[in-house]
Amino acid sequence: MANLKEIRNRITSVSSTMQITSAMKMVSAAKLKRAQDAIQQMRPYANKLRELLVNLSATLGESSEGAFSEHREVRNALIVVVTSNRGLCGAFNANAMKAAVRRAKEIGKDKVAIMAIGKKANDFFTSRGYTVVANHSNIYDDLSFENTTPIAEWIMEEFLKGGFDKVEVVYNQFVNAASQAVQCETYLPVDKVEVEEGKTMNMDYIFEPSKAEIVEDLIPKSLKTQLYKAILDSNASEHGARMTAMHKATDNAKDLKDELVLNYNKARQAAITAEILEIVGGAEALAG
Repeated sequence: MANLKEIRNRITSVSSTMQITSAMKMVSAAKLKRAQDAIQQMRPYANKLRELLVNLSATLGESSEGAFSEHREVRNALIVVVTSNRGLCGAFNANAMKAAVRRAKEIGKDKVAIMAIGKKANDFFTSRGYTVVANHSNIYDDLSFENTTPIAEWIMEEFLKGGFDKVEVVYNQFVNAASQAVQCETYLPVDKVEVEEGKTMNMDYIFEPSKAEIVEDLIPKSLKTQLYKAILDSNASEHGARMTAMHKATDNAKDLKDELVLNYNKARQAAITAEILEIVGGAEALAG
């Protein structure tokens, strides 16, 4: 009977776990809907802003090279790693951090500083001896363009002062609820985009002020938008990854519970059979 008690305890434990994972799945599904709507609304604006900047820069030629486009020898690099504050989301955080570590090794660990956006990134890189210059884990408390703008402004200011010669952003791009793609994008310096041969730019506009002034104003706005979009992508990816992970965990818990119930029934049947045999054996002994 001790064995039966042990199985009953395991069934109760697995049932409790299944309720927790199922609840977490539903919470993540609700959060995913809001996060997915936010990134889907943001992408058209970010893409159009980028397209406008590319078209304008292409028509300016060499004159479009500004302070944000200055390519320097990389003595100090900053990698902005976007993760979540919490776990239980599969390989979501691990994939981003592995990509950042791989990139840091390529540049040279002694040349790289880390900006952590998310508690998981901060804990990971701090424990491994990396230089973490900033931790913005609280950004998810109120994720908005206004709250991410100071982060982008600080990065741009440090780049202009020469604090960093190169800035890259590592994050998970949202594809769908079950799929995320790790991205490692160059944030600064801004790459000059060359127009493909045979393509023409529809630029029959009158500009006020000049094209050069518009580009100088658009580049900071584009950089702020690019960082905000990366964090929105990561936020949606986190909820999608957690929903998928909790769905799988719930299914696994259900399978385990079914197996334990089957084992419990078998053990109970064996115990009852043994008791019947003992009674029958005792009755025969008395009769004899």
